[in-house]
Amino acid sequence: MMSMLRCVLGRFGCLKGALVAILVMLGHGTSPATAQRQPPPSKAAMQYSFAPIVRKATPAVVNVYVESTARVVRSPLFADPFFREFFGRQFAPRRRRQNSLGSGVIVNESGLIVTNTHVVKSSGEAEVRVVLADRREFKADIVQQDEKTDIALIKIRGAGAKFPFIRFADSDAVEVGDLVLAIGNPFGVGQTVTSGIVSALARTGVSRSDAQVFIQTDAAINPGNSGGALVDMEGRLVGINTAIFSKSGGSLGIGFAIPANLVRLYVNSVMTGRKVERPWLGARLETVTRDAAKELGLARVAGAVVAQIDDKGPAARAGVRPGDVIVVVDGRPVEDARAALYRMTTRGVGNSSVLGLLRNGRRREVTLALVPAPGPSADDIRLLQGRHPLHGARVSNIRPKLVEELELEVSDGVVVIDVAYASTAAELGFRQGDVIVQVGRVEIGDVNRLERVLSSRQSVWFVAVRRGSQILRLEMPG
Repeated sequence: MMSMLRCVLGRFGCLKGALVAILVMLGHGTSPATAQRQPPPSKAAMQYSFAPIVRKATPAVVNVYVESTARVVRSPLFADPFFREFFGRQFAPRRRRQNSLGSGVIVNESGLIVTNTHVVKSSGEAEVRVVLADRREFKADIVQQDEKTDIALIKIRGAGAKFPFIRFADSDAVEVGDLVLAIGNPFGVGQTVTSGIVSALARTGVSRSDAQVFIQTDAAINPGNSGGALVDMEGRLVGINTAIFSKSGGSLGIGFAIPANLVRLYVNSVMTGRKVERPWLGARLETVTRDAAKELGLARVAGAVVAQIDDKGPAARAGVRPGDVIVVVDGRPVEDARAALYRMTTRGVGNSSVLGLLRNGRRREVTLALVPAPGPSADDIRLLQGRHPLHGARVSNIRPKLVEELELEVSDGVVVIDVAYASTAAELGFRQGDVIVQVGRVEIGDVNRLERVLSSRQSVWFVAVRRGSQILRLEMPG
């Protein structure tokens, strides 16, 4: 009897042990520490890796080296040959070499590379070199750069060679939580790959430019990564790494990339020879604030409110009115004015966008034609000459294209578009973008009035100029 009991208990103990082992393998054991130390369930699970994506993408990510030479003058006086001759050659302007480092992404087989403007921009003559992942080295030429978007394109001098390149992803299809890899040359240590996720979309508060909207990622991005690739799990280009949020200079898990759909516009412009143009709305948009949302009766503090409108612009023709709130562009919600402008920019001039508006609490849709901003005509432009402070300045009536290009804060009046070297206007400090507000006691509304005022003799010239948000005043003998 005892032997039979021992046999039953023994079998029960064996059965219990087997059940416990099975539960532990399934992750439901009574000991969490034991469960965490179990080996992978299969050999295939041990081989999960980003290596296939890295092998596909890294050959098209390059290191960009820029060496420039800038003239350094110790004092403005020594720019004059007379002073150099008198004081000796030791005070002549000297050349100082400057070096910068970044990354870039080859986007077609002929060697066209996308990088950041701040990587290749220099204060003098620049020599650009790129080093491929296989250590081949080439010289390159800067073919396009835009400071507003921080996008630059350079071309390898490859003598007809074919290069590895990355294909574009649709950055509008990217979602928060998607896995991404950042590839670049941080701190100049060599090509490096880091992994992370997309942590936010349509970030707009990162820079002062209204043309910049970013993808945010926690993949480590450090100095030297600028211009490098942010790729998806198919090895396609999601964005161009461009900035980090950091108090130490190193990665804190908040990096920003320019979306691929915006980058593609600039690549296409080089391929087709057409300049990138931003759509002209004929309206001024402002981001909805908490106070504005309350006043307009909005349920969310989001969207772009139409603050001002040009009666002859495309927005007015589409039926948009002052006070309307744009909440959707082409089916995609927009959080602020920059996001709305970004959606229309990537849609492209020559197409149209469907805007979802809120007006008096009701939702409506309008179709907006995306057209370029009209520029000045020949009748708008004057070269000023004579015995007055603005001799040598080329001025124009302000037109929408000039407002955009010169980032003017006013939309009416007369603006300086160029200043001749060593002219009276240049010596007095006038420069491109200055808006002539007043000459003498006459307010200036157009170039015809400005010419008439300048043609009269004055014992003392008084000129008021708007420069940015400041008003500058000049007085000089006639």
